[in-house]
Amino acid sequence: MNNSASKIKLASIDDLLGVPEPHRAAENGIVRLPLEKMHEFKSHPFRVVDDEKMAETVASIRQHGVLVPGIVREDKENPGTYEIIAGHRRHHASGLAGLPDMPVIIKNMTDDEATVVMVDSNIQREDLLFSERAKAYRMKYDALKRIGASDGLRSDEKLAQQAGESRNTIQRYIRLTYLDPELLQLVDCKKLPVTTAAEISYLSEKEQQILSEIMRELKVIPSGEQALKLKEYSKAGKLTDTVIQIILEKGETSKVSLKEKDIRKYFPKTYTGEEITDVIYKLLDEWSKSHMAEGGE
Repeated sequence: MNNSASKIKLASIDDLLGVPEPHRAAENGIVRLPLEKMHEFKSHPFRVVDDEKMAETVASIRQHGVLVPGIVREDKENPGTYEIIAGHRRHHASGLAGLPDMPVIIKNMTDDEATVVMVDSNIQREDLLFSERAKAYRMKYDALKRIGASDGLRSDEKLAQQAGESRNTIQRYIRLTYLDPELLQLVDCKKLPVTTAAEISYLSEKEQQILSEIMRELKVIPSGEQALKLKEYSKAGKLTDTVIQIILEKGETSKVSLKEKDIRKYFPKTYTGEEITDVIYKLLDEWSKSHMAEGGE
């Protein structure tokens, strides 16, 4: 009797409902989905690159597997496939590690809910570019606006509170999404300050393109004061090519910064600061006379 009973296999709810094997939830809500059935989030703002950190992730997955499941939602436009909300790097690393599938949790989310979770799961990464953070903040800001506030906070205030940033910082980042791609690249390379770039973002698309061309020709980066002037002339409808060039050419003189520790390595340790200064001025005087004699300006 007992032996017969032990051989009886009761049908699970998934069996009764005819749920396909890959989609069946385990007791903890985690399922394994084939990698090819998942694709990245629409307009995903974060890079997935094969760098040193990715290599470390691949090595970890080969040894231990994917320890933290990703989050996905079913793609209603393409039945049988899933959009990754959280876990893009793990998905990519799993493929590089030669795994056929990956543990995930399938969630039923609206576009805006999914956007908020996608941004929140990546925004704390330390290696984000300014452009990535800007696009992510813009996406979450727009999503929060559509969701609506239940706590009386403006969308940018709520975003700032959740991100641990000031409201002004959030607004500056969002302004970066209005920048010409070439100018945005300068921000990512830390050649164009975020505050200056935010002011330039108020220029029209055509004005920004012209500005970028003139910057290349003159080999200059606008200062914060110059950016404000450009914005002022643009608002008045008077920002012509000539005006841009005049503003950039008549800008602030670049500051020269010399650190004492960098200078002292060229002098004996016994030299005082006054003696070093005298030598520098004498050398500069000689260089200036020689340069002028050669017809320099």
